Amino acid sequence: MTAADPQREFAVKVVRRLVEAGHEALWAGGCVRDLLLGREPGDYDVATSATPQQVRELFGRRRTIPVGESFGVIIVREPRTDTNVEVATFRTDLDYEDGRRPTGVVFSSAEEDAQRRDFTVNGMFYDPLAHRVIDYVGGEADLGHGVVRAIGDPHDRIREDKLRMLRAVRFAARFEFTLDETTAAAVREMAKEIHVVSVERIAAELRKMLVDRHRHVAVAMLHEAGLATEVLPEATAVHADETRRIRVLDRLRLLDAPSFELALAALLLDSTDGPATIRTAKRLRLSNDECDRTAWLVANRPLVDSARELALHELKPLLAHAGAAELLALARCDLLAANADLSSVLFAEDYLRDTPRDVLDPPPLVTGQDLIERGLQPGPRFKEVLAFVRRLQLDERVDDREAALVELESRLRDG
Repeated sequence: MTAADPQREFAVKVVRRLVEAGHEALWAGGCVRDLLLGREPGDYDVATSATPQQVRELFGRRRTIPVGESFGVIIVREPRTDTNVEVATFRTDLDYEDGRRPTGVVFSSAEEDAQRRDFTVNGMFYDPLAHRVIDYVGGEADLGHGVVRAIGDPHDRIREDKLRMLRAVRFAARFEFTLDETTAAAVREMAKEIHVVSVERIAAELRKMLVDRHRHVAVAMLHEAGLATEVLPEATAVHADETRRIRVLDRLRLLDAPSFELALAALLLDSTDGPATIRTAKRLRLSNDECDRTAWLVANRPLVDSARELALHELKPLLAHAGAAELLALARCDLLAANADLSSVLFAEDYLRDTPRDVLDPPPLVTGQDLIERGLQPGPRFKEVLAFVRRLQLDERVDDREAALVELESRLRDG
């Protein structure tokens, strides 16, 4: 990231303002890790010795938002550039009674703050004024060796927040790191306790894993850690590294930023059908759009294999659907993973590319109003007649309204 980036510039200004007011202030957490890896941080967090009240007084009430004041967290806003920086007071967390959040915090020092964080690679600080790393937990060494290691006793870190088991896997996969064996062993021992975490938080971690290009590694690690059967039991596997589903997820790297729904469908293909996928998605409390798209992909994946044999009234709606491109991408990756014949998906891809939209999904030649004018009332028969004429149109057996009305009259006479 360049020095001209407004968020980075604002994060430097926040630190400078705090330091000039007599407080200690440092960049903290993921942004430090990403900078040391040569990656562009998604955001910048500041940790400081200033209390939340002092932060608000220093930057002004109108420019600060107390999103977690009891935990020492204040958002500082820069309206001119529409950027925000999270400023958190150095703290030590009190007991975690529910395996999700501390009962309270005690404001402390930078070193004590580092010790309460999850993994060493996320526990470092950076002074953007002096341009130096401050590392109390050995994170820089672990970053150099490509290791995700819990700070202190991994059992203690996991007891504090069970979601850290999934985060450990996600970070290791994302950065192509390995899990420290002691940390990995603790995850395996405590995997069944993940259910303490809300399904929304679990789904959020799965979403981050599955949109990352290393999704296949993450899923394999979930199996190895004993977490897959806990968070996604529908995605069964004998051994994650050897399953076809893992290979399909690997092939998704050939695509340009595949969606979460596409990746989830790839993971569920062998395990569920459309209705079962809906149940899985609803269990994870995904959005309605995510549920519907994932289920549609799973349910319609087999149709691509018979694309050549489908009648036009079956093929055209399939390829006119908003998810058609993802469906064909899913089919291609699935077939590549199995070293199978690609002719069916190639046929469908060619047909989609070469067929104009008004041929693929033409305006209906007859409507419900035409049926009403002929004395038919809305109901099952009403829908059946409309579907009959639509099939004739898509099959290109009628191509104008006059011919379609002739077929409509004939169908009505035949009962």
